[in-house]
Amino acid sequence: MSTARITPDSTVVGPARTGVTPGRVLRSEWHKFWTLRSTWVTLSATSLLVLGTGLVMAVGHEPDGGGSGGVGDPVVLPLIGIQFGQIILTVLGVLFSAGEYSTGMIRASLTAVPKRLPVLWAKAAVFTAVTLVIGTVTVFTTFLLAQLFLSDTDMGASLTDPGIARAVAGTAVALTLLGVLGLGLGALLRSVPGAIGAFFAGVVILPEVLSAVPSDAVRSAVAYFPARASESLGAVRQIDGGLSDGTALLTLCLWAAAALGAAGWLLKRRDV
Repeated sequence: MSTARITPDSTVVGPARTGVTPGRVLRSEWHKFWTLRSTWVTLSATSLLVLGTGLVMAVGHEPDGGGSGGVGDPVVLPLIGIQFGQIILTVLGVLFSAGEYSTGMIRASLTAVPKRLPVLWAKAAVFTAVTLVIGTVTVFTTFLLAQLFLSDTDMGASLTDPGIARAVAGTAVALTLLGVLGLGLGALLRSVPGAIGAFFAGVVILPEVLSAVPSDAVRSAVAYFPARASESLGAVRQIDGGLSDGTALLTLCLWAAAALGAAGWLLKRRDV
C-alpha cells in the first residue's frame, strides 16, 4: 500500500494589492485616454494639418513676399497651421474631461477614486505629457521640412539661429497649454458643447472684438488673453504690443492652472 505524502506548498502568496494609489489612477487615465477613438483621430489630424499647411506655405512662398506682421516671422510662417492644431487639441482636451459626464463613465471613475481630485490631476498629467510630446515632434518636423523649401528665401532660418529653437519649442508648449485649458473648461462645465463654445467665445472671438475698442488699456489687456499670449510665445520677432517670452509663458500657465483649479474646486463640492 502506498502512502500519499503531503508536501508543504512553497508558493508564498503576498497580501492582495488593493487600494487607490496615484500610480494606479494615472494608469487608469492613461488607458482611458488611448481607448478613445477621438484620441487617435485628433492627434493624427493635428499633426497632418500642421505639417501639410506648413509645407504648402513653404512651397508657395515668394521671396521678399512675406510682408509685415506675424506671417513674416521665419517661425510663424511654416508653423501657421498651428492655429488649426490649437483648436483640434482643445477639443480633444474637452472630450477627455467632459466626455465622461456625457457617457456616465464619471460615476464609475469617482466611485473607484472617492477623493475625486486625483482623477482630475491624472487626466491633466496624461493629456499634458502626450500632447507635449506629439506637439514638439510635429512642430520641429514641420519647421525642418519647410526649411528645405525656404532655405534660399527671406524666410530661411536654422534651429541654431538666435531665437529660432526657442520660438519653435514655445509653439509646442503653447499648443499644449491651450489644450490643458480646454481640458479644464470641460471639467468645469461638464458639457462638451458648452466647453467648446466657451473656448471659442472667450479665447478666439472675444480678443478680436476687444481689439477693435479704441482704448490702449483694453488693447494692453488683450495681450494677456490665451490666444495672444500663445502668439507671443511662438514668434521670433516680438509682436507689437505683445508679451515677452517669460510673461507669455507665465500667462498661459496661469490660465491653464485657473481652469483646472476651478474645476477641482467644483469637483469636490458638486454631486456627480
